[in-house]
Amino acid sequence: MCIHSGIDDGISTDGEMGKMVVTILSAMAQAERQRILERTNEGRQEAMAKGVVFGRKRKIDRDAVLNMWQQGLGASHISKTMNIARSTVYKVINESN
Repeated sequence: MCIHSGIDDGISTDGEMGKMVVTILSAMAQAERQRILERTNEGRQEAMAKGVVFGRKRKIDRDAVLNMWQQGLGASHISKTMNIARSTVYKVINESN
């Protein structure tokens, strides 16, 4: 088995020594990947402890949806008025109960 890259750096992957080099480089890459994941998770946990909120911002005004629902307006009317899906209206209503 011979692994080719776009750059000819003079390292042969043929033979037992070549396989050993590839194995060592692979192990180093896996270890580095694990370190990156650990540092990323630590940073994420620190940010969460400081109150940082992850994810995209909600574009739905849940209070407005609930107020319209309590006024007796239907889900279809609310969805058209708020420019959201009818299923989202029902989701907001169910989550409030």
